Amino acid sequence: MADPKTLNDIYEVTCSIDRPAIMKSKHGDRWVDVTVPEFRDTVRWFSTGLYELGVKPGDRVGILAENRPEWTMADFAILCASAVTVPVYPTLLGWQIEYILNDAGTVALVCSTKEQLDKVREIRDHVPSLQNVIVCDLEQPSPGVLMFADVVARGRAFEQKNGRTWFDQSRASRKPDDLATLVYTSGTTGNPKGAMLTHGNVTSNVVTTRNYVPIQADDVALSILPLSHILERMVDFLYLYKGGTIAYAENINKVAENMQEIRPTYFGAVPRLFEKMRQRIMDNVATAPAARQKIFRWALKVGEERLPYRVERKPMPLGLKIKSAIADKLVFSKILARLGGRVKYVVSGGAPLSQELAAFFIGAGVEILEGYGLTETSPVIAVNRPEKRRLGTVGPIIEGVEVKIASDGEILSRGPHIMKGYWNNPEATAQSIDADGWFHTGDIGEIDSDGFLKITDRKKDIIINAYGKNIAPQPLEALLKSSPYVGTPVLIGDRRKFLTALIVPNFEKLERDAAAAGLQIKSRDELVANVGVRKMIQDEIDRFNQNLDRQEKIRRFALLPRDFTIEDDEITPSLKVKRKNIDKKYKNVIDQLYADENLVETS
Repeated sequence: MADPKTLNDIYEVTCSIDRPAIMKSKHGDRWVDVTVPEFRDTVRWFSTGLYELGVKPGDRVGILAENRPEWTMADFAILCASAVTVPVYPTLLGWQIEYILNDAGTVALVCSTKEQLDKVREIRDHVPSLQNVIVCDLEQPSPGVLMFADVVARGRAFEQKNGRTWFDQSRASRKPDDLATLVYTSGTTGNPKGAMLTHGNVTSNVVTTRNYVPIQADDVALSILPLSHILERMVDFLYLYKGGTIAYAENINKVAENMQEIRPTYFGAVPRLFEKMRQRIMDNVATAPAARQKIFRWALKVGEERLPYRVERKPMPLGLKIKSAIADKLVFSKILARLGGRVKYVVSGGAPLSQELAAFFIGAGVEILEGYGLTETSPVIAVNRPEKRRLGTVGPIIEGVEVKIASDGEILSRGPHIMKGYWNNPEATAQSIDADGWFHTGDIGEIDSDGFLKITDRKKDIIINAYGKNIAPQPLEALLKSSPYVGTPVLIGDRRKFLTALIVPNFEKLERDAAAAGLQIKSRDELVANVGVRKMIQDEIDRFNQNLDRQEKIRRFALLPRDFTIEDDEITPSLKVKRKNIDKKYKNVIDQLYADENLVETS
C-alpha cells in the first residue's frame, strides 16, 4: 500500500484496519467503545451533514471541545468535506474565542457541552461569519443550535437519497498542498497567529514518525494533551493510522484514575505532568517508614547506575542485573503500576524536559521519548527513538527534514513539515520564513557530533543583564523546579544588575511540612509571608547558587500566593508562561526586589 499523502488518506487507512474498538470514552462510570464501522459512518455522515448545511470547500469550521471521540470524528469530517479545521482550546475565555473565530472567518463551530456553548452565546453576535453552532451534549434543544447527532442524521438521510458520490469525490479531491487546518499559536506575546498547515505538512510528520515510535495494532493510547495542541493531534493520527485504539482521558484531574482503568501502552504528555507525578511519588516516600525510605533511595541509585544501559540498550553486568531486578520488584514496579502497568513508551513534548526528570523516570523503567517541534512545523523536527536516544537532547532530526543553526544560535528548519504561513498575516509570515524557505524557530540550540539536537532556550526569552551577559532562563528555571518546594518559577533580570525570581511554591508540600513543623497557617498569603517558609526556599536557592556562575546566581526572590492561570492571561493553554504579562502584572513586586540593587550587588 502506498504511503498516505493527505489526512483524508489516513482516514481511509484507519477505516480499513479492523480492531475491537477504535476509540473509548467514559460515560458515567463505564468506558464506551466506538467501533470501526461506527467511526467510518459517523465521519462520512457528519461530513455530508456539513455539506447539507452549506459548508463549502475551503470554509473554516471550528472545534471547541475537550478530548472526546466527536472531536476526532468532526475533524476528519471537516477535512473530508474539503473544509479547514480550526481547533479552539476549551480553556479559553469568550473574548479569546471570539478573536480566533473572527480571524479565521469561521462559518460553523462544533462545541462539546453547555459550558462551551454558553461562551459562544456570549460572543455569537460579534462573530458575523458564524452560521451554525453544533453541540455534542445538550440535555434539551436550544434555539439556533444544532445537535451533533442531528447533523449526522441529516447526512445519513442525504446519502440514502443521493448515494455516496458527493462524499467520495470530496474526500478524494484533497491534495497535499491543500490547507487542512489553522492552528492558532498560544500567543505568549500579542494575539495568537493562525498557522496554516496543509494536508501534506501533517501527513508527512505522521508517515515519518511511524518509523520511530513502534506502535502496533493492539496498542491502546491514552489521549491526555488537548487535541487543540498539534502534538496530540498528530500523534492521534499516528495511533489511528497504525491500528491502535485511543482512550480519551476525562480531564487532567482524572488522568491517574483513567491510567488504572485503561492501562495504556502509550501516551503523550508535557514535562509538567512528569514533574507532578515525581513530586507525588517523593511526597509519599517522605511520609513512609524509615525502612521504606531507605529502600527507595537505594533503588534510585540502582536506577542511576543502570540508566546508561537502558538508554543505549546495552546488556547490564550480572551484579547490576540482579540489583536491577530487586529494585524493579520492590520499588519501580509500583511506579509503573501508577501508569497502569503496561506502558511501553511515553512521548514528551511541548516544553523542554529536564535531564534530571528524564533520568528519574527512565531509570525507573518508564521509557520516555522526548521530541522537539512547533505548531508551525506540524510539529515534529527531531525526536529520540528507542534505539537512538541521548538524555539532555531532543534526539536526531527526523528523515526528510533539514535543520541548521544560524550564526546567533537560532535553530532554522526547512522541509515538507513547514507551514504555508500565518493566516491573514503576511508580515508575520515574512518574519518567520525567509526567502530560502527556512523557518526561524525562535529557539536557541546546537547539534552535537552524533547529530543529536539540543535546545538551550527561547531566543526571545534570553535575559541580557545590565552588563550585556546573555542568560538563558529556562535551564535555571528547570533547576529551581527540581526542588520539592518550588512549583512554577519565573526568572527576572533583563537589563538588571542581577537575577531575581518570582516563585509559585509547591503549596501541597509546603502546607504539609508547615503543619508537621507545628506552624499555624490560615491562608496561602500567610504561608508565603512566613519567615520559616521563606527560609526553606532560601536554603534551596543557596544550594543551587553554589554551582552557578556569579551572574547566574539568584540574589532575591518573591513568593506568590497563587499559581499562574490561563484565565488571568498569565500562561497559555499549553502552560507556557507569558513573560511580558507577568512582568507587567507583577511590576510592583519586581521593583521591590530591585529597590536597593546597588547595595545587593556590592555585597
